[in-house]
Amino acid sequence: MLAPVCLIVNPAAGGGRAGRAAPSVERALRGHGLSVRRADTRDLPHARELALAAAGQGETVVALSGDGMVGAIADVLRDSPGAVLGVLPGGRGNDLARVLGIPEDPVAACATIAKGVARAVDLGVVSPLDSAGAGHAFVGIASVGFDSDANRIANEAPAWLGGLVYAYGALRALASWQPARFEIELDPPGERRSVTGYSVGACNSKAYGGGMMAAPDALLDDGLLDVLLVEDVGKLGFLTGILPKVFSGEHVHHPGVQVHRAKEITISCERPFEMYADGDPVGQLPVRVRALPGAITILTPEASPARSPFAHAPAPATAPSSPSSNPAKAG
Repeated sequence: MLAPVCLIVNPAAGGGRAGRAAPSVERALRGHGLSVRRADTRDLPHARELALAAAGQGETVVALSGDGMVGAIADVLRDSPGAVLGVLPGGRGNDLARVLGIPEDPVAACATIAKGVARAVDLGVVSPLDSAGAGHAFVGIASVGFDSDANRIANEAPAWLGGLVYAYGALRALASWQPARFEIELDPPGERRSVTGYSVGACNSKAYGGGMMAAPDALLDDGLLDVLLVEDVGKLGFLTGILPKVFSGEHVHHPGVQVHRAKEITISCERPFEMYADGDPVGQLPVRVRALPGAITILTPEASPARSPFAHAPAPATAPSSPSSNPAKAG
């Protein structure tokens, strides 16, 4: 017997898309033989409370939302051994679902909840540089600099822009952007770098911004972050040589783009910036970002997409009958 599901819905996600889809999603999950309890969120802190309570009751936590709420739920569930998270695309970007190969239609995606493979997935964690606390975990990409401005503008943009909101945010941010000097340290190998340019990204997953393949070679189970550094190439060079290629991942071959891999990175800058992760602000520079291997268990499709986000083959098991049969690794 499959574990009962707590369907956590952000009714406002995707300009109301998640709320409109929720009744059909409930019916689809029940049609797969699942017991479903629906809970609608007021905000991200409320989503965290709902997820923690559901995991404590032995329910599979299923998020019908955008990446921001998925990241917030993953953050709180990393301290809940045995918790299992399911992802149904309901936001504007839905980048984690895209990377995992989960269908774009949330009703079709319900098959992953009923028949998917439970896999241990890494998280990234952003912490203040002078803090030894737990920090803020994320599932996708944490970035800062030009991306901070683009994310802020996108979050303030009208809902009717839909998935175009991220391109809109990037173009609006570019108009007033001035290059910044970032100081970073990669560990390993323990080297310091100074980069003047656009952005620094710490990538646990491949994509952000509604399909931008910022880190096309990033893997969700290798215990490492792909670190993306975008140097100053001028606005025209950025607009014509880097930004259009982000959607295919070909920008990483541009001479103004550096890609490194590390377990941890520290980032500071000559001027103030807010770091964003999974589309939401998570802290002011300076920060430390580290990989947290196998920190959360996520239900994924039985077959990985052509550009697999995994380094290792899945264990030969399907969705659990109880959370204890698929323990997540606590961070």
